[in-house]
Amino acid sequence: MTLKPVRVGICGLGTVGSGTFNVLMRNADEIARRAGRPIVIEQVAARRDNPDCDTTGVKVTADIFEVAQNPDVDVLVELIGGYDVARELVLMAIANGKHVVTANKALIAVHGNEIFRAAHDKGVIVAFEAAVAGGIPVIKSIREGLGANCIEWLAGIINGTGNYILTHMRDEGRAFEDVLAEAQALGYAESDPTFDVEGIDAAHKLTILASIAYGVPLQFEKAYTEGISRITAEDVEQADNLGYIIKHLGISKRTEAGLELRVHPTLIPKERLLASVHGVKNAIAVMGDAVGPTLYYGAGAGAEPTASAVVADLLDVARDIATEHHYRVPYLAFSGITEGDDSLPILPMEDIVTAYYLRLLAVDRPGVLARVATILSEQGISIEAIIQKEATEGELVPIILLTHRTREKQMNEVIRQLESLSDIAGPVTRIRVESLDEQQ
Repeated sequence: MTLKPVRVGICGLGTVGSGTFNVLMRNADEIARRAGRPIVIEQVAARRDNPDCDTTGVKVTADIFEVAQNPDVDVLVELIGGYDVARELVLMAIANGKHVVTANKALIAVHGNEIFRAAHDKGVIVAFEAAVAGGIPVIKSIREGLGANCIEWLAGIINGTGNYILTHMRDEGRAFEDVLAEAQALGYAESDPTFDVEGIDAAHKLTILASIAYGVPLQFEKAYTEGISRITAEDVEQADNLGYIIKHLGISKRTEAGLELRVHPTLIPKERLLASVHGVKNAIAVMGDAVGPTLYYGAGAGAEPTASAVVADLLDVARDIATEHHYRVPYLAFSGITEGDDSLPILPMEDIVTAYYLRLLAVDRPGVLARVATILSEQGISIEAIIQKEATEGELVPIILLTHRTREKQMNEVIRQLESLSDIAGPVTRIRVESLDEQQ
């Protein structure tokens, strides 16, 4: 017996939308075998035609809300991006009894609590595997595959643009601005790269991963976010000399005091697997108390890698429709999560404990280094390593310090005092250091 097809409406025919369209068309037979019924494209909404897609025989509209109200559409695939319009579209689809599949990390990170509540009340599914790390099935892995574990920490390279820039800065000794311009020319970075290089995109994704890993509400507004635009070629070189590589990481840890949720440039030891993830690739390391360390690596963006995750979600929805079962894996992995749940509060950044790399420009005269060491000592901070280049008397020279672990609040005070010294020129560069120790 041939089961009734699942009919899909795709909103957005850009990079991911076109990839999804083409994968569904090209692999239709294989997808139908996996789903137990055909998954067909009923309608597409796009502002303009995409020459990469042959939409012959498919209903096409410029009005995305028409898809949300089309009674022949079972599942709306939201691929338009952004916050407000996407939220309105998804909530309309849910109100009309449609399941939703989305690749929109910003939408889920900011409006996910509201959307999941609406979907639960209506009895429909919202699937969002493609919202984090493109084609890497990390959400399903944490939510289902690691369900037996108490997750201790996770750390990820979850923005390919930033990783591309840092990779080429290290390999070629180039400046940030130079590599960014190249990334824009190659299409890896937008004309306005703020979301990527300042960590906002990564913070959206980290918010989602942390909610699934620890069973807390989505709280994007509490994520600490710092970009890579102040990283210099010298920082990259000195990190290498000290045995580290700089990566732009999203990090979340469970501590006795609460949950860390932070995105920033990070020095990690060269021997860690994350240190060998180069170019536009993504990778997420997850430490579970039972399974130990696991690593998820692959293409974090792109048309068909992301479409792979979108279509996988469509398969899950189609199977759910076919079986008509009433038990579903909770969206954020844990049952009964409410927006007011503060059982595992997000820690303010000043309470985070980590090691630090500091770079400061100092006048090369006697006593300067002693004053720097005294300021650190007064805050209870020990120095692990120091590099000071030789210079002509009176010339500004860089001093590189690597500290032991301390609280961010103490380090903020150190930097404030250092920058007030007459012998220190300009702002002090601070990069956090994480061992990502598999045994910690």
